[in-house]
Amino acid sequence: MNVTAEELDALQELINIGVGRAASLLNEMVDSHIRLKIPVVKVLTAADAYKELTTRFHDQTLASVKLRFTGSFHGTASLIFPTDSASTLVAVLTGEDPSADLDAVKIGTLSEIGNIVINGVMGSLSNVLKRHVNYTLPVYLEDTLENLLLSAYESDSKILLAQASFTIERLEIIGDIILIFLVGTFDALIAAMNDEMGIIK
Repeated sequence: MNVTAEELDALQELINIGVGRAASLLNEMVDSHIRLKIPVVKVLTAADAYKELTTRFHDQTLASVKLRFTGSFHGTASLIFPTDSASTLVAVLTGEDPSADLDAVKIGTLSEIGNIVINGVMGSLSNVLKRHVNYTLPVYLEDTLENLLLSAYESDSKILLAQASFTIERLEIIGDIILIFLVGTFDALIAAMNDEMGIIK
């Protein structure tokens, strides 16, 4: 299914609602003011998403929080950071020295952030579209982009790629929210969005 410009705008609107809610929750957790902004939303195959993200992340190891979801839509949602951005984010949120060995703290903190952001986005999609979605517990991984993306999915899987910009008290931290829908389910998402939001093909 090809996605129209109007459908892409609607997807971006729904994702922005979700990250707005997530930012509000994160602001309640910490003293720092956090803004989450989604400047780019694209629909790509897994292979094309890999090519695009490789130019941003190169071959470095990435930090990823992954949740699987089932129900009206089936797939996986991931929040991906460069590991240095992840360490900086954890340091700002916890007040710990970013150079310290914070493995347990980092995993716990990033898993919670991923849980909040992904649930915010998926909650926005399911609430507006009136569809039920169940989630697994978040899983934290550090691996290459190839292993995080290409090894787990068919090359023609539809990827809803949302590039998230995190601003924390003048500190720019870049991450990507990657929503991965299994083939066939993505069409159900677009059909539900057209139905509930009155988008005319």
